[in-house]
Amino acid sequence: MVSPQTLPESDRRCAAEWAADCAERVLPLFEAEAPEDARARDAISRARAFGRGELSATDQIRQRFLAFRAAGAAASPGGTAAARAAAQAAAVAHMGAHALGAAAYSAKAAGLASPDDPEAFRDEIRWQLTAMSAHVRAALKQLPPVGTDRNGPLGPGLLASGVLGTIISEIQADLFGR
Repeated sequence: MVSPQTLPESDRRCAAEWAADCAERVLPLFEAEAPEDARARDAISRARAFGRGELSATDQIRQRFLAFRAAGAAASPGGTAAARAAAQAAAVAHMGAHALGAAAYSAKAAGLASPDDPEAFRDEIRWQLTAMSAHVRAALKQLPPVGTDRNGPLGPGLLASGVLGTIISEIQADLFGR
C-alpha cells in the first residue's frame, strides 16, 4: 500500500521546488559554519532538478541522505536545522510529506538564528505560505495531519513533536483554513 504521504510524482515535483526555496533561505546559516561542505547546497540543487524533471525519483532517493550527514558539520542548532531543511527538500522525491519537513526545519533555523525575535519562525512560516503556488497548496492539502499517519515522516515522531510539529501544524492549519 502506498502511503498518503507519498503524493503523486507531479505533486512531489512541484513541492520539491517549494521545499528547495524554503531550505535555500536558511542555507547561509549552514554555509557560514561549514563553508567547504557543499552537501546541503547540492541537496537543494538536486531537489530543484527533480522538480524540473531533470532527475528521476530513483536518482534523487539514492542521494537524499548526503545532506542529512552534512548536519553533523554544523556548529550550532541553527546550522544543523538549515542542513536538515536541505535534506528534507532532497527527500521530497521519495515522499511528498518531506516538503513540510523542509519548511519546518527552515522555520526552526530562522527562529534559532534570531533568538531575540520571538516572531522569527512565524515570519518564516508567513513567507513560506505566500511562496506556495496553487499547485503546491493543492498538493500539500492531500497530506494527512501531522502526527496522524504512521506511514511516513509526518507520523508520530520527530516532525510531529516540539517546534517542528508546531510549525507543520500551523502550515496545515493555514492550508485547511483553520
